[in-house]
Amino acid sequence: MMKSIRIHQHGGPEVLKYEEVPVPAPGPKEALVKIAAIGVNFIDVYHRTGLYKNAPPFTPGSEASGVVESVGSEVTDLRPGQRVAFASVLGTYAEYVVAPAWRLVPLPDKIPFDSAAAAMLQGMTAHYLTHSTFPLNAGQTCLIHAAAGGVGLLFIQMAKRLCARVIGTVSTAAKAQLAKEAGADEVILYTQQDFEAEVKRLTSNRGVEVVYDSVGKTTYEKSLNCLAPRGYLVCFGQSSGEVPPIAPLVLSAKGSLFLTRCKLADYTTTREELLQRAGDVLNWVANGSLKLRIYHTFSLAEAAEAHKLLESRQTTGKLLLQL
Repeated sequence: MMKSIRIHQHGGPEVLKYEEVPVPAPGPKEALVKIAAIGVNFIDVYHRTGLYKNAPPFTPGSEASGVVESVGSEVTDLRPGQRVAFASVLGTYAEYVVAPAWRLVPLPDKIPFDSAAAAMLQGMTAHYLTHSTFPLNAGQTCLIHAAAGGVGLLFIQMAKRLCARVIGTVSTAAKAQLAKEAGADEVILYTQQDFEAEVKRLTSNRGVEVVYDSVGKTTYEKSLNCLAPRGYLVCFGQSSGEVPPIAPLVLSAKGSLFLTRCKLADYTTTREELLQRAGDVLNWVANGSLKLRIYHTFSLAEAAEAHKLLESRQTTGKLLLQL
């Protein structure tokens, strides 16, 4: 038996129950991983509330690091005892998880488990946003909301590697300082300033080439207004609620704009793509050029408290569960 967080009905943090369940067995193409550290992400909240559909009962969580315990009969490139990290695998809020072997990324010895769990999902998210969804180039200007959050701080560093100009929005002066330290060129305190007006001022009324928006309902309209003609609104989260339907003619009227709602799973569809994207992130962490910020670590039994803190939007950096 093992300890696990289980969800028997969708709802608030109180539905996260700490229980004992059987240790799963891997199938032919799977591996059983003994988990060391678990990343806490907004996608876990979406699974918990039912916004992303999973039929209860289930174990939430989609990111972790640990050690391979056993492998299925058809697995040839992993071995018991190997250190691994992974994302986009449901069921990580537990002592063990069964994962498709192709989703497991070998973990360099110099990267500790907590750093790996802090880097995989948010690091690869920042990577696909800056390198694939709208590949940033030198001289382009982007706007990133929640710039002092887990994705935001990594995003800023990656965007600056590409020599883009970064404007970030944050809620407090302390968060603004963190975004500046990560490399943001300009930081807007949206609690004190109208971010749309500030973006237009900072760009001489032209607007930005791309807005990366994980906030959703409360920001999307002004995000559209911040775009230059033929600009991209890249929605990759909805911490304030779901974005309502947008008529295509609105995009036309505002300058022939582009809109996408993307997710990491669609940018790691093959093992080759996964290893390339994760490899960049982990190599940058290993050589010190990508700085991680772990905000707080909870025990597995404290998963509900972790969700409450995440949803408060007071965090600056990553939340972890540790075993």
